[in-house]
Amino acid sequence: MTPDSALAPAGRDGDFAHIVRMEGVQKYFGAVHALRDINLAIGRNEIVGLIGDNGAGKSTLIKVLTGVTPPSAGRIYVRDQPIDLAHHSVGMSHAMSIETVYQDKSLGEKQPLWRNFFVGRQIVNRFGFINIREEKRIANDILLNTIGFRGVGIGVDSDVRQLSGGERQGIAIGRAMHFNSDLIILDEPTVALAVKEVRKVLDFVRRIKQSGRACIYIEHNLAHVHEVADRLVVLDRGEIVADIAPREMSVAELTEYLIDLQQHR
Repeated sequence: MTPDSALAPAGRDGDFAHIVRMEGVQKYFGAVHALRDINLAIGRNEIVGLIGDNGAGKSTLIKVLTGVTPPSAGRIYVRDQPIDLAHHSVGMSHAMSIETVYQDKSLGEKQPLWRNFFVGRQIVNRFGFINIREEKRIANDILLNTIGFRGVGIGVDSDVRQLSGGERQGIAIGRAMHFNSDLIILDEPTVALAVKEVRKVLDFVRRIKQSGRACIYIEHNLAHVHEVADRLVVLDRGEIVADIAPREMSVAELTEYLIDLQQHR
């Protein structure tokens, strides 16, 4: 497979079972076995909670999936098509409609919202100049219709620094949704947020599913991820040790399960 073929969105129109699938993925950092035989499939229109203690392998799994670092062994499929892991990269991950939203790190603080929506993806006119009017029009549509912003005083010309933590997460999620990301990965989006702000973020997460997309939701707060996830995937020492539906285990039972894992290390 050539590098160009790794970019091709094969099956994008609907003839695929999984947005991404990892089979037998291993990752070594020297003698450290960071990921052990990872088999994970993310289907359409589902929210998968990825949980586990610090050092469980959550960040490594996401870095391998999104092309930040290559796996030591195994296969990765996007829309049921194998990707060329020798040429996999963050840029190719974006081209295949996979995007990661990091906690409070993906927006320009001093830039207005409309500029943040189109960083690296500017709309230009036939003379090559940025079409500010069109970018503002689309940004306003994203605010109102994609993520449902109705906040007083928040508009496309508002600076990011004027927004609350929850609103910033909403902007980052809305941007990913607008650019047709099939899989949006959220890296602990509710860290250090007040209760009211957490509620906003969870509503934004639900909008991902309502829009027909999938989401991997990495979270330490079990109550938050338990509320919105369709499945909970538990990692421990680089291995998937459970893949359950939230209805099968309460937050209290899940907490006890994770504590038990730690005690048996």
